[in-house]
Amino acid sequence: MLSTEQSEAFMLGEDHSLLKEFPEYKDTIAKLINVDDAFAKDTKHYNTLDKEIRELELQDSPIGDESMHQLKHDRAELKNALHHRLIAGN
Repeated sequence: MLSTEQSEAFMLGEDHSLLKEFPEYKDTIAKLINVDDAFAKDTKHYNTLDKEIRELELQDSPIGDESMHQLKHDRAELKNALHHRLIAGN
């Protein structure tokens, strides 16, 4: 069994891109990216945020805890909004 510290280290750098988070919506994601400019823009922003967070985690988070928390909060909010749009677009 992993300790809390080991579990956190194991999760560092984990890919949370939209396709990884919602593989069951792969076709819907592709469709919406092609027909909905706002969805495409928000998906790009989400994936950029995810990549930024992943890179920061792999560099031992060279920003403050509050800044990292805000980035993760923003990613979670955007993920929830995109998920709702995926459900509606399916």
